[in-house]
Amino acid sequence: MLSDKIKNFLHLHLLVFIAGFTAILGEIITITAIPLVWFRMVMATVLIFIYVLLVKVKLKITLKSFLSLFVAGVIIALHWITFFGAIDASNISITLAMFSTGAFFASLIEPIIYKRSIIWYEILFGVIVIIGVFIITQSEIKYLTGIVLGILSAFLSSLFAVLNGHFLKKHSATVISFYEFISGVAFISIYIMLFGEGFTKDFFILSLSDFWSLFILASVCTAYAFIASVYIMKSISPYTVVLTYNLEPVYGIAMAFILFPETEKMSTSFYYGALVIISVVLLNGILKNSKKLKRKTP
Repeated sequence: MLSDKIKNFLHLHLLVFIAGFTAILGEIITITAIPLVWFRMVMATVLIFIYVLLVKVKLKITLKSFLSLFVAGVIIALHWITFFGAIDASNISITLAMFSTGAFFASLIEPIIYKRSIIWYEILFGVIVIIGVFIITQSEIKYLTGIVLGILSAFLSSLFAVLNGHFLKKHSATVISFYEFISGVAFISIYIMLFGEGFTKDFFILSLSDFWSLFILASVCTAYAFIASVYIMKSISPYTVVLTYNLEPVYGIAMAFILFPETEKMSTSFYYGALVIISVVLLNGILKNSKKLKRKTP
């Protein structure tokens, strides 16, 4: 029999695998990024609301908190739109490699939000990450739009994650996600009505493949992953969770290469650049984790 600690660690890697699989679904789904994210957030909101009813979570918050969560919901909606837009404009490998730059952005955003000093090695790592991006850009210039969207997505994801860490001091993760998802749906809906073609009959017509892919994206990759990650953090340290999630690009790029070999086979320079970025992200996580352990040691 496996111990509970090993089971939770394996569960964590399953969640990271699921996170990487999100990009695979983005490639499979045929609708464009904006309606894709709208359907994802609507479905995920419904599923999390069902979870709220089952566990009887209290959703009452102040107007100030709601406005803060609304802004965060807009940010996560834009993060997902640029993420799937990057896949449409390039491919999964480019998008996930650029997504790895998020750790660098977090090192710049965290000192502002939490009012702490900048850590010198984070800036050094940031410079190395930029070199990795430069290597990829030089070899894959045809994917420049996807590279830019991927980097923007990474920035928005880091901003969203840092803000959520701040919100967790006052609210539960369930409450935060519920209001952020609703806000994201409202934001995208307003955009579609003002600048898009509106909610026409054709907007709601999905192929069977797209519907089930969206449902998996919303249920397994969003609602389930969120609930499970909260459960995992009760037995595994947040630093271990964050460090392990840095493997998401590795899993995603490997899956993409296996499933879509014709479109995902990249130049040698790309893999050099991606290796530089991912190695720095992992090293950053290891250093942070070791410093945390030292502080705990009497």
